[in-house]
Amino acid sequence: MNYIEALNFMTKKQSLGIMPGLSRIIELLNDMGNPQDKLSIIHVAGTNGKGTVAGTIALALMRAGYKVGLFTSPWVEDYREQIQINSKPIGKTDFTDYVEKYRDNPCSEFEFLTAIMYKYFADSGVDFAVVECGLGGEEDATNVERKNLSVITSVSVDHTNFLGNTLEEIALAKSGIIKENCTCVLYPNADTQAIFEEQCKRKNAALIKVEDRCDFNDNNLLTAKKAIEAIGVEANVTPVRLPARQEYIGGVLLDGGHNFSAAQGLAERLNDEVAVIGMMKDKDVDGYLSLVASRCRSIIAVTPDNPRALPASELAELAKRYCSDVKVVENPLEAIRLARENGLSLVCGSFFLARQVRKELSAYKK
Repeated sequence: MNYIEALNFMTKKQSLGIMPGLSRIIELLNDMGNPQDKLSIIHVAGTNGKGTVAGTIALALMRAGYKVGLFTSPWVEDYREQIQINSKPIGKTDFTDYVEKYRDNPCSEFEFLTAIMYKYFADSGVDFAVVECGLGGEEDATNVERKNLSVITSVSVDHTNFLGNTLEEIALAKSGIIKENCTCVLYPNADTQAIFEEQCKRKNAALIKVEDRCDFNDNNLLTAKKAIEAIGVEANVTPVRLPARQEYIGGVLLDGGHNFSAAQGLAERLNDEVAVIGMMKDKDVDGYLSLVASRCRSIIAVTPDNPRALPASELAELAKRYCSDVKVVENPLEAIRLARENGLSLVCGSFFLARQVRKELSAYKK
């Protein structure tokens, strides 16, 4: 098996979708010798900001001289970027070897990728593994360790078809990463704080509450700082820059955020934008557009390359409620090229869309 074959094997597993339960990955990890039990894990869950907080923690630990594994998703530029050690993605040879050796399993793509991550980090002897939850917490494939430092970022309504229909149900699902006799660092979640307090009490876990700075970015940074302090490390903690998280490329703002809370953070930076927008149909599309589309002068609605994508025509009809100039161009790359002629300034609504167009935007920058 070569790298392209290994990558194709993994991506074909996407057809299995999201599969609830931990039995499959637990069986696979048993076959691997339970590498997760050999790691010092900082486990990060939340609705918004968890990738940024995880990346900020990892960067600070690296600067302090530690060997740090970082697991985040989704990928934007390279599939292997989801599994990194000291900012270097897992090598093609290592990735291929793990896929080939353990390919005989019934896991979903994310479950298999998570197992490979734990095995790679353990085999490489990282000092810390900073692990971002993929979805939720309690039944997320990453939630297989016996102890950790749990970090909870901003919690809001998202993935209701898997996590619950209310904010309280979603918070309870995310609190599932809190382990017995461990420590939890909690972002200022005023509406759900009691749920995390109760979970910590039940698990005899220490709870560190982050002071509310009334700013999303400041709260994320302080959450990362509290996490570093909780493991007894002195480090310089500064915000990490991640692709497609309010990222400027050649004057174009690229953001993969896709829920109402993400829209709130993005909307503060918008004014009379020329935008290309694509979203998944299982998101609160109208809620997102009510904040973002209303701050756009013109919009081109597109259909990202994903089975869950909302058709551009349906997105356009919703966007017209908030913006008078809305066009439909199915192909995102064609939309980018067309929007350039009119002063493109914003691409948003989905990480899958960001993945498709980021190279095009980078080329435009040059």
